Amino acid sequence: MTVTSSAPPRAPASPPGAQRDGSLRGTGALLRLALRRDRILLPVWLLGFAAIPLFSAAATRDLYPTEQSLAAAAEAVNATAALVALYGKIYVATSLGAVSLIKMTAFGAALVAVLFTFLTVRHTRAEEESGRLELVAAGAVGRAAPLWAAVVEGVLAATALAALTTAGLIAVGLPTAGSVAFGLGWGCSAVAFTAIAAVAAQVATSARAALGLGLLAVGAAYALRAVGDLAAGDPGVLSWLSPIGWSQQIRPFAGDRWGVLLIPVVGAVAMTALAFVLRAHRDLGSGLLPERPGPPVGHIAGTPTLAWRLLRGSWEVWIVAAAAMGALLGSAAHNVSGFFDSPEMARYLVMLGGEQGLTDAFLAAEVTLMGVIVAAFGIATVIRLRTEESAGHAELLLGGGATRLRWAASFLTVALLGSAAIAVVAGAAIGVSHGLAVGDPAFQMVRMTGAALAQVPAMWVMVGLTFVVFAWVPRAVSLVWGLYVVFILLGEFGELWGVPDWALDVSPFSHSPTVPGGDVSAVTLVLLLAVAAVLVAVGLLGWRRRDLHP
Repeated sequence: MTVTSSAPPRAPASPPGAQRDGSLRGTGALLRLALRRDRILLPVWLLGFAAIPLFSAAATRDLYPTEQSLAAAAEAVNATAALVALYGKIYVATSLGAVSLIKMTAFGAALVAVLFTFLTVRHTRAEEESGRLELVAAGAVGRAAPLWAAVVEGVLAATALAALTTAGLIAVGLPTAGSVAFGLGWGCSAVAFTAIAAVAAQVATSARAALGLGLLAVGAAYALRAVGDLAAGDPGVLSWLSPIGWSQQIRPFAGDRWGVLLIPVVGAVAMTALAFVLRAHRDLGSGLLPERPGPPVGHIAGTPTLAWRLLRGSWEVWIVAAAAMGALLGSAAHNVSGFFDSPEMARYLVMLGGEQGLTDAFLAAEVTLMGVIVAAFGIATVIRLRTEESAGHAELLLGGGATRLRWAASFLTVALLGSAAIAVVAGAAIGVSHGLAVGDPAFQMVRMTGAALAQVPAMWVMVGLTFVVFAWVPRAVSLVWGLYVVFILLGEFGELWGVPDWALDVSPFSHSPTVPGGDVSAVTLVLLLAVAAVLVAVGLLGWRRRDLHP
């Protein structure tokens, strides 16, 4: 007789690690996958970053061969508040390492922070948004494994960057201790912003928003350091609140304060722990910042409205960040003459055109820097076209009543007008903040808004260039970010490295006027606008002719 069991069939065993919410099972496999995906891009970026301080040190040795020439250069930098705000102070005037790497200590740390923010968001929130992480999580992978793999990759890349940078500086003859301190400073900045980006990836609901939050943190850290270096104290309190300020206060080649390294390490550990806590309290694909529900009845009338709806959130973040940074930087402008407390400094002040000349030089430097930064919004907005195309959204829209040119023009309009609006807000904030300090806010606001508008044509050239790459070589559009970094480096280090003038002129930012205080060439601005228009036209032609690509 056959006996039939009435017991229900047993369910398949759950994948290992699925029962534990914070399991790290599968981290090794995900780490290997991430390293494989970055096997070309990441080494190129790390080698490029490591080469920059090496070239700077070698070039400075030839420019300032004696201690007297080094001291004169250091005195000039420390006496110019605009340079102090941009790069920080030189704490040992006769140190070749301190003088040659002044631009790389804080400014370089900010560039490193941007790279590691991109890297972390790429392997966390971007993977969730694409749906790949959901497929991976269905296997034998713990819930916290993807985040931990991204953090570990960031730490490994930061270690490699520190080692390469240290080796390069030692190779050009700089002291070993200072070289190690500088390399560790960059490495600690990379680790700190890896952790900050990991937190942003848990808070935001999209890769774009997470990246925006991460870059906002970089900008805020740089602004805090700039204002802190201009404040009373050595440095001011705000510098100690900035991860970029921590890198600077290690003071490589100027005392090598090893104890400061503990601050970014402790901060990174705390932020990483916070990221894991936040990850444990949200669902896959969601974020801790609640998404606003849409209206019960849609009001998107066409592609322009749709483009604005998709991009409005990031534009608003940029507007707030521009206003905040502008207010911080503008508030420091009226104190720049406080650095001239000796007869030598007083003579230097006269050479710059007096106190007003120095203040204008500081304001011009800040407006120029803001213009370069805001260009990133236009680039990212145009690249969003590629994201929409790859996700299949463009195919659905173009299969209906939308036309190719109208769809692309909608995003271009947001890129062009949105970046101009951000620049205007930044300029107005600088002007109002400075004007309140000197008692003339209305005039200063108008003056600085005009200075910000003068930076817009170069920004639009970058928008047009990005659109050309999207239209003709869509798979390479992300490489525009590399070109953008090259333009920044040419502007900051081109003359120091002896780059020919024709190469410097390739960057559109090199043609932006230095205002207030400098001359404005209407012809140059018109030519920049014409170049931007031609690039957009060439891009539209290519976009109209090519097929859609996944």
